[in-house]
Amino acid sequence: MDTAKIMELDAKYLASVMKVRFFPLVIASADGCRITDARGVTRLDFSAGWAVANLGYGNPRVREAVASQFVRTSFGTLTSMLNEPSVQLGERLAALIPGDYDHKVWYGLHGSDANDCLAKLVPLATGRRRMISFIGGYHGQTAGSAGLSGHTAQAKAGGGANVIKIPYPDPYRPVFGAGRDPGDAVLDYLENYILRTICPPEDTAGVIVEPVQSDGGDIVPPPRFLQGLERVCRQHGIMLLIDEVKTGFGRSGRMFAFEHFGVVPDAVSLGKSMGAGMPISAVVGRRELLDVAPAINMFTMAGNPVACAAALAHLDEVDRLGLVAQAARTGDYLLARLRELQHRHSLIGDVRGLGLMLGLETVRDRTTRQPADREMAKIVYRAFELGLIVFYGGIYSNVMEITPPLVMTEAEVDEGVAILDQAIGEVEAGDVSDEVLGDYAGW
Repeated sequence: MDTAKIMELDAKYLASVMKVRFFPLVIASADGCRITDARGVTRLDFSAGWAVANLGYGNPRVREAVASQFVRTSFGTLTSMLNEPSVQLGERLAALIPGDYDHKVWYGLHGSDANDCLAKLVPLATGRRRMISFIGGYHGQTAGSAGLSGHTAQAKAGGGANVIKIPYPDPYRPVFGAGRDPGDAVLDYLENYILRTICPPEDTAGVIVEPVQSDGGDIVPPPRFLQGLERVCRQHGIMLLIDEVKTGFGRSGRMFAFEHFGVVPDAVSLGKSMGAGMPISAVVGRRELLDVAPAINMFTMAGNPVACAAALAHLDEVDRLGLVAQAARTGDYLLARLRELQHRHSLIGDVRGLGLMLGLETVRDRTTRQPADREMAKIVYRAFELGLIVFYGGIYSNVMEITPPLVMTEAEVDEGVAILDQAIGEVEAGDVSDEVLGDYAGW
């Protein structure tokens, strides 16, 4: 089937509610850090499919683990049976999360249902009704996880009636002004306004937070913010819930991004890269949370042996290849290269990140910081034409999210940065028309 036919059938039959498209890419194959389209054009991937392909594409050890497990047991439902890979994986995951409590593991299929699990079980386990999340947070697409989310892309769907959303501490765009630490300002707002008015702590079950707010703009919070948030939670008996769906398994330069900030969560949600491309997610947390009642949050496909085998192979490869340390080194190198671009291009207002979780924010004026959303869409489209795959997001649709596979080399970084340099320069020069976007305006 040729590219035109695939695109025709996609437009005719596949629901628009599950698409956000930035360019006309029809994937035919992928290997390492590169994707080849149906026309035979190969491009470097700076996205890893929204941070799913941590190991790159086609890792042979994961492929062998999946194939050999499928031969033994193509499927077995964990809801009513047991399987060896699921308990092996549970033991591995429990050992990775800190805390002097009994750890339990819940399985799902994607990050959305992992955060949905928290939305459902935390109020039930605590006997408290309310939850707190952050504006810009993107926790998923199911009813519960979307209710926790505060991203503009989900505003039309409404929110959870029991969820209070507060600002995330953005050092580049501080909601409470530039005169004080933005993390301290948000904590003061939480402690002395929210918890004293519409969200009494005795009725607040949990606070869910991304240690790096990804889809909200790849925002790294001030260094002491998460510790301050943990202090507030401990003071009032509120559960601290960390969303590591996108940042987990080495992407930040630590196994989990919350480790950069020295906090101990009550529960952690995991997904995306966990199965190296296979659909699997998890929540690792307190026994009293995940054992709150039998059979109230189970999925027939969750914890199946094939997906668990993939997740085990993924963990093995992260260790064998030293990808946590490599992500830290390559991320520092990439951040430095992006800052070189910032010096050359006035469209770039800010670059930031931890490890290989990086954001490049475009503005029309560095003084007013007016978001350059249309310009970002054209940069991403032009980069695609030049041979680079990268996406953008943020609550103003002006932040390029750069999340390459953790196996990426510095030479590949240089290749991608050179393409970005050219694409940004052409957009700044007015050489890329608005018409080129067509149906590919993304968010």
